Amino acid sequence: MLTLEDAQRITLAARRTAAENNWNVAIAVVDDGGHLISLARMDGTQKGSIRICEQKARTAVLFKRPTKAFEDAVLQGRPVFMSMPDVICLEGGVPLIREGVYLGAIGVSGVKSSEDGVVAAAGAAALGA
Repeated sequence: MLTLEDAQRITLAARRTAAENNWNVAIAVVDDGGHLISLARMDGTQKGSIRICEQKARTAVLFKRPTKAFEDAVLQGRPVFMSMPDVICLEGGVPLIREGVYLGAIGVSGVKSSEDGVVAAAGAAALGA
C-alpha cells in the first residue's frame, strides 16, 4: 500500500528536482486505483497543470506503464491512443512499483513533457529510498 508518508517523500523528491532546474510544476501522487493522495503546485505554475498531472498519474497506474509509452505511440502514427478513455498521451506519468506490485503513480505537469518526465522519474525513484 502507498502511504501518505510515501506520497510526501515522492512529492518532495520531485519538487527538489524541479526546483534545481527552475521548473514550476504541479505534482500528483495517486494510489493503485488512481485516487489522489498528494497534490502540490509550485509557485508560478499554471493552474491547468493541476488537472493534467492528476490525469498523467491516473493513466500511468491504470495502464501500468509510463505515459511516455502513449506519447511515443501517437508520435509513431497511432493517434487512436488519444481517444482511449482515461489516457493522456503526454510524458510525465510514472507508475510507482515496489517488489513488482503497482502501488500508485506520480504525474507531473508544467514544463515540456520530457522535463515533466525527468521530475516524475526523480519522484518515483524516492519510493525505494
